Formats: sequence, structure tokens, C-alpha cells
Amino acid sequence: MIVTTIPSVEGHKITAYHGVVTGETILGANIFRDIFAGIRDIVGGRSASYEKALSEARESALNEMQDRARQLGGNAVVGTDLDYEVINNMLMVSASGTAVTID
Repeated sequence: MIVTTIPSVEGHKITAYHGVVTGETILGANIFRDIFAGIRDIVGGRSASYEKALSEARESALNEMQDRARQLGGNAVVGTDLDYEVINNMLMVSASGTAVTID
């Protein structure tokens, strides 16, 4: 499935719009990851465990959005937007876009 942040897919004509689709993932706090991230903050460097968790959360949200687009009969999602929010010490990653059918 093609997923793009722009409102069209170059070289393809949109033949049907199926509506807005979303996917959400909430990443909970993990005490061990938090402890090691804190140590990384003190000595510098990147927190590989947080980066991996964030990447997995983003992929999960995008996959959920694509599944919903398929359920509506779409074969692409245009205008995709990713948002990150902190809610009660948890990170929410949400993806949204418009499910479409392209030729």
C-alpha cells in the first residue's frame, strides 16, 4: 500500500475517496528503559532503547491506519500526518490520512 504525506500519488489517478483513517499506539513507561535512558542523559549519547520503542510505535500506528484503509476498500493513503503526544507519562503516536483508491 502506498502511504504518502502529500495529497496525491504521482503518476496515479485517485478514483475514489473512502474517508479519513487513523491508527494509534500508546507507548507506556518502562522503568528499566527509563533508568538506562537517564544514565544516557547524564553521560550523553542517544537512547537506543527509546529510539527502538518509538520506531516500533510509529510502525504500529501506520500499520493500523493502513489496515483501516484496506477495510474501507482503499489501496493507498494520502495526506498522512504523524502526531506525538505525551499523556500521563505515556507517549501516544497517531497516524491519520485519507484512504483512497488509485489506478
